[in-house]
Amino acid sequence: MQYLSITSAQNPAVKHLVKLRDRRTRDAEGVTLLEGYRELTRAAEYGMKLSEVYFSPEHFLGVNEFALLERFAAAGIKVVQLAPHLLEKITYRDRPEGLLAVAAVRRHDLDLLPEFASPLYLVAETIEKPGNLGSMLRSADAAGADALIVCEKKTDLYNPNVIRASTGAIFSVPVGVCDNASALAYLRARGVKILAATPHTDFKYTEVDLTQPVAIVVGAEQTGLTDFWMEQADLKVNIPMLGKIDSLNVAAAATILLYEAARQRNFRPSAPVRH
Repeated sequence: MQYLSITSAQNPAVKHLVKLRDRRTRDAEGVTLLEGYRELTRAAEYGMKLSEVYFSPEHFLGVNEFALLERFAAAGIKVVQLAPHLLEKITYRDRPEGLLAVAAVRRHDLDLLPEFASPLYLVAETIEKPGNLGSMLRSADAAGADALIVCEKKTDLYNPNVIRASTGAIFSVPVGVCDNASALAYLRARGVKILAATPHTDFKYTEVDLTQPVAIVVGAEQTGLTDFWMEQADLKVNIPMLGKIDSLNVAAAATILLYEAARQRNFRPSAPVRH
């Protein structure tokens, strides 16, 4: 299949793509940039609306990229070939994979989250590092969490490093974005217990019931959970530390707690509420 080819940096499409590297431009237009074969494949699989796809065959890592491009073109998505130096100018990665897309971002209102009979939520408060947020999305997907609720947001949910660290889980995991008070009201209205990890308790994380509706709440990388969540916690647990270091990376702690919940639930997904 033949595609339109762009070789000049003065092309309006290229200039627009460069502008989209800036978060303010992305926010104003309600779009994000996606990079890589896996990310584009999963974005399409989970219903992200791609408006434009750009590619540079010189950067392809495999043999399936052209088949993917043909699928996009058949779906009515604009597909354009870029000269290698132009793609390198736009992408964030040191080693581009030759695929780049413009996609509309989703709404992340709490009332859009799916309902489950005994849900498992991960609540992330004031997380600043994109890599940690992406890793938590990846763990939430792997452990079968029903949603991630991002409170008091400190980083762009569609930051390229979030997307990359999530390995595409940002498209598969339902996400709500709100302030602390709204998240608490949402969880309380559904009878969800709040779990917080703290060294100031004798209960190990394996000693509480995580089969009930529960929200695992984790906090900022440097300071941990705020008093707001610690005071609201129904369950307080500790993760034993056997070495010299007294704390875990927030994404690692979230993963441990999510997998304990998954273990207690026999690694079965939550049952959806039928309306």
